[in-house]
Amino acid sequence: MPENSLLFRYILFFAIAIVFSILINGLFLKFSRTLGIRDNADTLIRWGTAKPSLGGISFYIIFLLSICSYSVLFRQPSPLFDEQLVGFLGAATMAFLLGLADDAYNTRPFIKLGVQILCAFVLISTNTYIQVFDTAWLNYLFTFLWVIGIMNAINMIDNMDSIATIVSIVILCMAVFIQYSQQNFSNIYVLLLIGITASLLGFLFFNWHPSKMYMGDTGSQFLGVVMASVGIVCFWNAPDTFGQKVQSKQILAAALAFIIPLVDTTSVILNRMLKGRSPFIGGRDHTTHSLFFMGITEKRIAVLFAFIGMVSMLLIYSIHSTQNWGYFHISLYSGYLVAVFSVLFYIVRKKAIT
Repeated sequence: MPENSLLFRYILFFAIAIVFSILINGLFLKFSRTLGIRDNADTLIRWGTAKPSLGGISFYIIFLLSICSYSVLFRQPSPLFDEQLVGFLGAATMAFLLGLADDAYNTRPFIKLGVQILCAFVLISTNTYIQVFDTAWLNYLFTFLWVIGIMNAINMIDNMDSIATIVSIVILCMAVFIQYSQQNFSNIYVLLLIGITASLLGFLFFNWHPSKMYMGDTGSQFLGVVMASVGIVCFWNAPDTFGQKVQSKQILAAALAFIIPLVDTTSVILNRMLKGRSPFIGGRDHTTHSLFFMGITEKRIAVLFAFIGMVSMLLIYSIHSTQNWGYFHISLYSGYLVAVFSVLFYIVRKKAIT
């Protein structure tokens, strides 16, 4: 298919998906004044008054729409014959249902963990797993940790208006950029990335501060498994622009792409453990909250995180396009990661309110 025609179809689908996302979220907001409202106790974590938590439903609808649209847009056979896509769809559906149940019934932590483990198992069994070690079981184990960790990390950063939305949009844009730079731009996964990005942009219209609605656990759990899968396919397992897979490049690219959720989750867990608190009990001790207590507004925090993501995108491009890769480059990019973590961890330690 000619590149201009392909680009036009992506842009058309992207525009339609954004409009659809705005319309469906607007309808949810209008007709669901009580369904999905976060209770008052949960606002300690969610940083705001009780609001509808229905945004995640639009994510999943447009995700399914993206899969259904592939055959029409590209005149190709149904993508559901692809083993990896079936696994991705299955894991995303389980995560969506988990979040939906959690928003409705506040499911117990061990049930959430069990479903997250099952999501990881489905991805691994359909050949979506991290491939950086020579030993298969190490790859599988690391994939389990990655999927569970990212699902919880996305859920944890959904604690202030638009933060989880912005972070997810930036990661998805990085993934699209990586696919384009590798000339791997005409497949179902790119369409899914574009569709989910569009759904998030449409939702951002309602989630930008002051927000009118939240994505809820329905959205954060679904996005968690999507982000984990995107991380595996587009960062952990992606070759550089020279077609080579270099372990240190893969690790650094994944860490940079997910720098905000990884640093936030690690900082919060360490801070709570150092203070003798359970890392699983929420509070106003995230990096977002700490930055707010420093006097930075919610909007500026969202912009700051978007900026950090854009810097990461440039660094990932630099990593992939560096041919004479060596210890100097590893030290340079690792130093940036350590610096970002150190600054945010220091802020959390000094400013967090537990």
